[in-house]
Parts: sequence; C-alpha cells; structure tokens
Amino acid sequence: MNNVKELNKWANAHTYFTLDLLRIALGVFLFVKGVKFITNIQYLVELISPIDRIGGGMFLVHYITPAHMIGGILIAFGLLTRWAIIAQLPILFGAILVNFMGKMHSDNLFLALATLAVCLFFLVYGSGKNSADYYFKMSK
Repeated sequence: MNNVKELNKWANAHTYFTLDLLRIALGVFLFVKGVKFITNIQYLVELISPIDRIGGGMFLVHYITPAHMIGGILIAFGLLTRWAIIAQLPILFGAILVNFMGKMHSDNLFLALATLAVCLFFLVYGSGKNSADYYFKMSK
C-alpha cells in the first residue's frame, strides 16, 4: 500500500496535460469498442471463436462488453482508474491470444498490443492530477 501512495505522489508531481488526454482517449476508445461489440454481437462472437473451444464463450461475451463500456467511462473520468484497467487486462491478453490461436489479423494484434501498453502505463502511473480520483482525494 505504501508503494501505491509513493507512486501517486510521484505521478501527481510529474503530471502532464498530454498524459491526461491520452488517458481520456484510452477511455473513449474502450467505451466505443464496447458499444461496437454490443451493437454487433456476432462480430464479437467471431472474434472470440478461437477461444470458444476452451469454453466459456457466452461468459466472455457478457464480460467483455460491459467491462469495456464501464471501464472506458471510469478511465476517461479518471475514477478508479487502476481498478478499471485491471478489469481490461484479461480482455487485452485474450485479444492478443486470439490472434495466435486463430487467423492472424495484424491490425487487431497491433491495436491490442498498443492498448495493452497504454493500459500498463496507466496501471503504474495512475490517473494523474486532472482526474476524479485526485479531485475526491483533495476534497477530504
């Protein structure tokens, strides 16, 4: 717990507006992906079809869409950012795995790797100074 507080202090001292814009863009991107999946369930089912042989396909459909939508909103506002990103990590690792188990889509693989890298960055960095987390912490 002490390490997280130290990371937050460092991140708040070294905050940049461009990083806040990147966090907001990540949240909007994840939300839009969630909306895309919910409006076209068949597309999502086709994407996860290589993993469906393992089982739990319907669980994945019902986990991915809300996790992207709710997590995207939380990340964009900077509210519970680390928890929202932790919920995204299994989805992103699965997105990378799907490319190696099924037909390789280099665009999807690059997008999943880039999103994973940005998520891992914000998992360590936190939500920054221009976020709801910082606002609620300072209003105490």
